[in-house]
Amino acid sequence: MNWDRVEGNWKQFSGNVKTQWGKLTDDDLTQINGNREILEGKLQEKYGLAKDEASKQVNNWSESIKRM
Repeated sequence: MNWDRVEGNWKQFSGNVKTQWGKLTDDDLTQINGNREILEGKLQEKYGLAKDEASKQVNNWSESIKRM
């Protein structure tokens, strides 16, 4: 998925993000505001993931929403 689409429609995608990663709070989602790097950083922080694993999870998620 083109990340610009996610960023431009963040409010629509944020519910799906919260479903995928339940530890993210509404405040986290507001801070992320569609920024992929911030999302990956929050995943590292909340889930204790390595940078490459956070990136992989975001890639997998973005591929899954492409099929929606």
